[in-house]
Amino acid sequence: MGIGAAAAVAASCVKSGGDKETVTATRHKSGPMTMRTNPNTGDSVSVLGYGCMRLPVVNPDAEDDGGIDQEQVNAQVDYALEHGVNYFDTSPAYCKGRSEAVMGNALSRHPRDSYFIATKLSNFAPQTWTREASQKMFEDSLRYLQTDYVDYLLLHAIGGQTKDLDPQQMFNARYIDNGILDWLEEQKRQGRIRNLGFSYHGDVAVFDRLLSEMDQGLRHWDFVQIQHNYVDWDHAKDSNERNTNSSYLYNELAKRGIPAVVMEPLLGGRLANVPATVAAKMKARRPDDSPASWAFRFAGSQPGILTVLSGMTYMEHLKENVQTYSSLDPVTDDEEAFLQQVAMEVLLNDTVPCTDCKYCMPCPYGVDIPAIFAQYNRCINDDNVPRDARTPRYAEARKRFLIGLDRAIPRQRQADRCIFCGECISHCPQGIKIPARLKEIDEYTTRLRANRI
Repeated sequence: MGIGAAAAVAASCVKSGGDKETVTATRHKSGPMTMRTNPNTGDSVSVLGYGCMRLPVVNPDAEDDGGIDQEQVNAQVDYALEHGVNYFDTSPAYCKGRSEAVMGNALSRHPRDSYFIATKLSNFAPQTWTREASQKMFEDSLRYLQTDYVDYLLLHAIGGQTKDLDPQQMFNARYIDNGILDWLEEQKRQGRIRNLGFSYHGDVAVFDRLLSEMDQGLRHWDFVQIQHNYVDWDHAKDSNERNTNSSYLYNELAKRGIPAVVMEPLLGGRLANVPATVAAKMKARRPDDSPASWAFRFAGSQPGILTVLSGMTYMEHLKENVQTYSSLDPVTDDEEAFLQQVAMEVLLNDTVPCTDCKYCMPCPYGVDIPAIFAQYNRCINDDNVPRDARTPRYAEARKRFLIGLDRAIPRQRQADRCIFCGECISHCPQGIKIPARLKEIDEYTTRLRANRI
């Protein structure tokens, strides 16, 4: 992959103590990037973090994702660093295993002390649960990232389960029984990992267990990554209807002094594409702010948030997010109350709570699950899902729904291909009953095609 000439050096990371919130020396028309201090290391971290799960591709229409556009990634990394963004979050599982290598190419063009790399031990598959396989995954990450240490290393997506293992057993199989967590802690003592933490998805009992072990002095967690946005702040549950509100997760971390890293601030794009009525209310309050900007402001407002990850596929996304956090204007109490009202309106909308993480993929029968849910949600938000023939603009909405579906997803990958094998269910961090939702969408689409609504 082509590598462009080295760009100008961005502001160096501060690796000593300081105020809880400072700004970099890098200034531009919007103001300085807001920074937060990691209390464990003194790292001065940009409150906007660069998520590397959805990188730009050469041909977006290609079914194999078209190959990552290295030159565009280089350009966006250069822009991010020039504007104070210094935290980059990747994984062996992202972009079909190519994210780490691409980010290694882009970041290694800059001084190593000008950025922080976060990656994960993404040992999801049973064949990676052995000590040897997990060690190899970590060593491969260092090689792909072209570095001899990782700034932030996460146990990836704790709290998941399989058909045969409950969440506690799953965690033990991935990290305890094979001794890999002890090995990672040794790597931290050797300086090959500077901060060790985990990302939480799924069963809150595992989250509580790990914090309890920290309380007992058995483990120490330097940071934790949680799903946090204004909908999940007070309206989230795990698959057993237990409290996984991000307010609970955040407060449990804050009272122990553990910095929180935020994922899904836009809830997989749902909070950037809110219903038109909600968007109008937001525009009335802050005419120059997009719905995405509202969500990003909320996600970064709590002082215990170290950084907010955003998967910025396109340069315009990066520029808008840089502007939002340069400098961050925290939400007021009145605005937070407004966003909680908005959250209720979003939840009343019949969208599928999919975040497009693609952990359910690949489907063994070729169903493009995330694309189906994304297209369905888009039609709902655009009011192109007619409920019956009396719906205003019925014919136009029907045409837009069906044409949009066929253009976005090949017919052989649509919902009618689902055979209800259930392989996807245990992989979904949102607890979506995927086959059931696919069936609903397929039945609706079938009726719409036959004009029997």
